[in-house]
Amino acid sequence: MYKNILVCLDNSNHSNAASALAIEIARARGALLTGCHVYAAKLHNTRFIEMEDGLPQEYRQEEILRNTREVHDTLITKGLKIISDSYMSVFQAMAAGLEVKGVDREGKNFEEIVKEVSECPYDLVAMGLLGLGRTGTSSIGSVAERVVRRVRTDVLLTQEGADTGKGIMVAIDGSPASFGALLRAIELSGIFDCDIEAVSAFDPVFHQSAFRSIAGVLTEEAGKLFRFKEQEKLHDEIIDKGLAKLYMGHLETAEKVAASRGKRIKTTLLAGKASEEVIRHARKTAPFMLAAGRTGAHAVAGLDIGSNIENCLRNVRCHVLVSSTEFTPEIGHKDGSLAWTEEAKALLSRIPKFARGVVKRVIEDTAKKEGLLEVTPDLMRRVRKKLEG
Repeated sequence: MYKNILVCLDNSNHSNAASALAIEIARARGALLTGCHVYAAKLHNTRFIEMEDGLPQEYRQEEILRNTREVHDTLITKGLKIISDSYMSVFQAMAAGLEVKGVDREGKNFEEIVKEVSECPYDLVAMGLLGLGRTGTSSIGSVAERVVRRVRTDVLLTQEGADTGKGIMVAIDGSPASFGALLRAIELSGIFDCDIEAVSAFDPVFHQSAFRSIAGVLTEEAGKLFRFKEQEKLHDEIIDKGLAKLYMGHLETAEKVAASRGKRIKTTLLAGKASEEVIRHARKTAPFMLAAGRTGAHAVAGLDIGSNIENCLRNVRCHVLVSSTEFTPEIGHKDGSLAWTEEAKALLSRIPKFARGVVKRVIEDTAKKEGLLEVTPDLMRRVRKKLEG
């Protein structure tokens, strides 16, 4: 669990919520807290120099300008340092009895926070979703968004008033990142004494919509070359029906992972666009916190953040834990894999690459549930028949 927590301070209501949650985690786990405030004295000085041409002529003499710059530089630097120290004093008072350090940095806010994280072994960054510069149309602050995209540490983004919610909701898509988020949620549920609901969303109509779109542009000859009718039947019989079973299997795995750690959880399968359904469910159930992996099942190398968690950050009304922790459950077979006969491999190779992974998972899940050690053509036919029926 978290042992070294960085808390970003700016005295906004959202930031104060981050301080409160971080302190509660630290009290429960004996973690070290570091409060950090960034101020931009040099930026103010640069802006002051840029405005000098607009001063009245009597103030534009070089000696007067030099004196004015020195006074402004001293007042701004000292003033911002005093403000930073004041934020830290309030934070330390809130965290009385805990080990607390203070860091103030000069520079561009998000850049300095990212540098601070890269220079120290923090395992959690807590910060407000919005800052002092929020507007009526703001959904996420620029600092929060830039930080969460750049650091590879767990980030807890907090919102004012979210503490009235109930429980922790975890988004599960079968990826190691989503199961890592589940582990974090289990740990946090013990601290905040709350329940967990694991949700998983699959899209039952996407492939059908895609095929209808393709059908409108393919010539008869192209349709034969693409084997359109066979592809469409494959999706109707296996992919679309199999997706529900696949994602239900992810939830069952989540239940087992939680149970192995002494936690009973609720599971809910949602049908529709992933982020849309998670957001809708979060608004309906009003959780205290949403926990999700930084990236999802379809992430590619170098991706900073997945589109689903990005959409959730902008639209849910609760605290959000963006987890960089990864965990691959090993439930069932010790090595997590099954043998495939050569005939079964040949049948699998006939399935288009974009659908092969889903089909393979459905078949292997069935094999594991039946206690089989090998996938055979007979099993594949039985799975297909079951999906069709």
